[in-house]
Amino acid sequence: MGDVNPPTPSKSVTPRYFLSFWEVTAASGVVLGFLIGLVCVYLTMPQSDYSFLKIPRNLHDLQILRDNLEVYTSDYTVQVLVGYSLVYVFMQTFMIPGTVFMSLLAGALFGVFKGMVLVVSTATAGASSCFFLSKLIGRPLIFSLWPDKLVARRKDGLLNYMLFLRLTPTLPNTFINVASPIVDVPYHIFFLATFIGLIPAAFVTVRAGIALGELQSLGDLYDFSSMATLFLIGVLSVTPTLISKKKA
Repeated sequence: MGDVNPPTPSKSVTPRYFLSFWEVTAASGVVLGFLIGLVCVYLTMPQSDYSFLKIPRNLHDLQILRDNLEVYTSDYTVQVLVGYSLVYVFMQTFMIPGTVFMSLLAGALFGVFKGMVLVVSTATAGASSCFFLSKLIGRPLIFSLWPDKLVARRKDGLLNYMLFLRLTPTLPNTFINVASPIVDVPYHIFFLATFIGLIPAAFVTVRAGIALGELQSLGDLYDFSSMATLFLIGVLSVTPTLISKKKA
């Protein structure tokens, strides 16, 4: 009998289950940058008891924070604005719950128009920061656990679909921020959908912040008419894409 050569084992590609040194360093640098910024803002504030400074977890905490910050807002407007923006962007970047309370606080401290500008700009910046952080460290982790099927293949009308998701409470905003770079949503589409799509909900929340004392629970923010209006706007945003798809 002739010699039978044993089959040569095929080389397998080891999946990547870890982050590189530069990815970990970059992510750590983001955290450190936020912390340094917050410390700098804190050091520029006048000497006082700041035991009230904490991320609000309920309406009671928010009312205490509002009552104390009102004293500083007129004399230390820049510090309050910078501190507020850093905290909001930090919470959005690292998916810390409670940004709805921060939106209410913006309305209570700055009114509807200024509060709207502040909330939409900081929420968009925070979502963008989360987007790039997820692109940096989220993709390597996700693709090591799931196959590369996680790709947004439907490029046509993607802005409309993203607007629908932003305008309606179909998916949590934090999930959209993290998942978008993983499924290859282009940043310019993500940015436009975020900036435009957050405006209606931000208006509802900021306006409610003016009458903060009248709120009994977060459920009072979005009644049936408000939710129906958001869904209607969302459906209208995606309708042109659905119609063009049907005609094709």
